Amino acid sequence: MLIHKFTINVQAIYSICCLHCRFFQYIGASPNQNRQSPANSWFCIAAPQPKQLDTFIKFIHEELAPRQVNTLILRVDFNYEFDSHPELRDSIALSKRDVKKLVKACRQHNIRLIPQINLLGHQSWASKTTNLLRVYPEFDETPQVKMPEKYVWPNPDGLYCKSYCPLHPGVHAVVFALVDEICDAFETDAFHAGMDEVFYIGHDACPRCSGRDKAELFADEVNIIRNHLAERNRKLWIWGDRLIDGKTTGIGLWEGSFNNTYRAIDLIAKDVMICDWHYERPDQTAVYFATKGLSVITCPWRKPGFAVLQTQDMVRFRKSVTPVMKERFQGMMQTVWSGAGPFLDEFYGVKVNPDSGEDTASNCFRTMFGEIKRLSEAN
Repeated sequence: MLIHKFTINVQAIYSICCLHCRFFQYIGASPNQNRQSPANSWFCIAAPQPKQLDTFIKFIHEELAPRQVNTLILRVDFNYEFDSHPELRDSIALSKRDVKKLVKACRQHNIRLIPQINLLGHQSWASKTTNLLRVYPEFDETPQVKMPEKYVWPNPDGLYCKSYCPLHPGVHAVVFALVDEICDAFETDAFHAGMDEVFYIGHDACPRCSGRDKAELFADEVNIIRNHLAERNRKLWIWGDRLIDGKTTGIGLWEGSFNNTYRAIDLIAKDVMICDWHYERPDQTAVYFATKGLSVITCPWRKPGFAVLQTQDMVRFRKSVTPVMKERFQGMMQTVWSGAGPFLDEFYGVKVNPDSGEDTASNCFRTMFGEIKRLSEAN
């Protein structure tokens, strides 16, 4: 799954609030919840840049609301004018006033708004270290791994993205200040911590993590974040790939784990929401998460045909399981892995790549929500 990451604008990667959004429609919250639908529907995209804000708010009013999207996840990362750690701000970032405009637009349509900051992994991209490790290099899990002038994969260091060391005594004071501030600004009851594609964890050269069980390290970090949020009555959401055995399943090292973190699935709190993304095949791992007692959302990206199958699977899962299991199958989330600007340009036909054909995020978005509507009306 390397290809999906290299389509992302480097500056927008960790701006969930800036552009990357996932659309979710929460079935349980729908007035038509007794119909056969995939429960909730979500949308996830990077948070828009300030200059894109008005167009994005128009998109909320005219596209998300009519499709009854009930949750919007914005990948913010450092695309916010943080007061707690202004040294970590992007050079161009959303102001508190900008965020309140997003809050107002979503509240008008009863859309739940959730921010994301990538925690643990994704602390670099290609040849660039992102803000946290650039400002606080002492948090780096692998300081001996130097960023290349030209990034290629595979590489001798196994470098995909850097991670912070979860056992560094100073890291949580910094990241939790960011988490609390962005959650307060978004007036939200949930936070998405990312935590996908963590390749560097428990590294042999780390003086704190060396020799530690990688599954326990990953689970401990999930639970530490979860417990911090719970103190403020907030829920944790994460991507689910590190909880899947990529070797045994054949799913691979992108959508699954090759470094044994998958055993953490039995060690994390059961109220963590799992966002189960599969972009190259419509793998049915939602069943796996649900049988482990975890609530799960299925997440397509840019293949409309797969999104239709995944939506139909979600409905079938909810119809064919016990009442206890049914509520764990939470619905569908459209993910967008570009900046908000390029997605909006594509969606509105301002700038379209003719070589993409049907396999685009905007087409997948339209198709998935069209299938949700069709299934709801058919029942």
